Amino acid sequence: MALKPRQQRLHHRARRSSLRTRQARSGVRSLLRALRSRDEEVDLQTSVQAWAAAAALAGVLGIHACAGKDEDWRAVVTFPASAVGAEAQVLRDQLERFMLEHPDVRIVRRETPDAADQRHQLYVQWLNARASDPDILQLDVIWTPEFAAAGWILPLDGFGPPVEEYFPATIAANRWDGKLYALPWFVDVGMLYWRTDVFRDAPATLEELSRAAARARDSAGIRYGMVWQGARYEGLVTVFLEYLGAFGGRIMDDDGRIVVDSEAAVRALRFMVDEIYETQNVPRSTLTWQEEQTRFAFQNGQAAFMRNWPYAYPLMQDSAESRVASRFAVAPMPGADGGEPTAALGGSQLAINTNSENPEAAYAVIEYLTRPEQMLERARVVGQYPTRPALYGRPELARALSVAPDQARRIIERAVPRPVTPIYTQLSELLQIRLHRALTDQQPPRAALEAAAEEMRALLDKVGLAPKEPNGAGR
Repeated sequence: MALKPRQQRLHHRARRSSLRTRQARSGVRSLLRALRSRDEEVDLQTSVQAWAAAAALAGVLGIHACAGKDEDWRAVVTFPASAVGAEAQVLRDQLERFMLEHPDVRIVRRETPDAADQRHQLYVQWLNARASDPDILQLDVIWTPEFAAAGWILPLDGFGPPVEEYFPATIAANRWDGKLYALPWFVDVGMLYWRTDVFRDAPATLEELSRAAARARDSAGIRYGMVWQGARYEGLVTVFLEYLGAFGGRIMDDDGRIVVDSEAAVRALRFMVDEIYETQNVPRSTLTWQEEQTRFAFQNGQAAFMRNWPYAYPLMQDSAESRVASRFAVAPMPGADGGEPTAALGGSQLAINTNSENPEAAYAVIEYLTRPEQMLERARVVGQYPTRPALYGRPELARALSVAPDQARRIIERAVPRPVTPIYTQLSELLQIRLHRALTDQQPPRAALEAAAEEMRALLDKVGLAPKEPNGAGR
């Protein structure tokens, strides 16, 4: 069938664009190999600039002359993804199956950095430039309100997502200004690891945990009673959030008011300080530790309890590397007077670029990737935890996860999002400084939290996010 002149021009233009894309992909692959080279250290700014250059070289990778269409007139959806490992492979398999079921859609995978800070900076560069791709964005749980308030991602309510089928906390974390902006893909939560060869049961309260940790040090010869992430970084805020919830406190209330200087918050931080300097259950060295240092301490049999994330569980079950293999279990971080067990919420979400030329096709991909069968496959291949509670009764999940699904579900049901606000990162940085000053005995807990609250409120005022009082006046 002969093509009309306009169709011929578009056809030839698409073929030329396809050739440029293949050349660009070759350049991207060469750049990726350079970035992954062990002999070359690339700092954050250089890495992000290199990824951005690769994207520019790709010429909006995979999209040809006709807006959002390829040479076969299929809708093109770009998806940023990891380039290596089991996670990359399972995503590749799932996207291939989607395309078999949807021959009118072609998905182009754009390789992006695995490091969250680099990926965030790269997204910001693209979205600030109003780029139409990537169509789908994989977001950290704390990014959704930031991207939503900036107008970078589309509300999803119009697509009718089945929000009641997800853990409530994972949906709450993805709402901004009353609208849902992302769907939870997989979930991560903080949890308490405890030694089953030392204790019969997990502690039910923080006081029980403190007493049990002291006994383990005195009678079982274990060096540390408890270890957690105490360095000045985001991990410290997630630890504090769990102690804070244990005492019934919060960082920000439902109206957007900073309440981190409440009496409950002071008791929580004082408890953490006392664990270092009074009971000495927590070593001072933990104030420089992140996740891996705490894992190594527990894995080497030096700690009776550890607060960490699920990733540590399968690693510590390797008897060739771990002295506690098959001798530990997990539970929620326990509560205290006035509060309840609390788990900091983490995980990954999927959102749609506001400037996407194929939002309906992009949502179809998101809907497919968040189906139960795809989540079960990710659990089996990568060990990631589904965001749908109904799956935790499925035998396939029991075979897939290191943690027993019923235990995992009990912890996830205690999950609490960090403050859902567009400026969470900036607020967190202010809080980290004051928490660390208290934990390093440079400032009393109350004074530290009062200073943090004052600084956080001032920031909310500055950016116009401070809530109004009932009478309409500001704070």
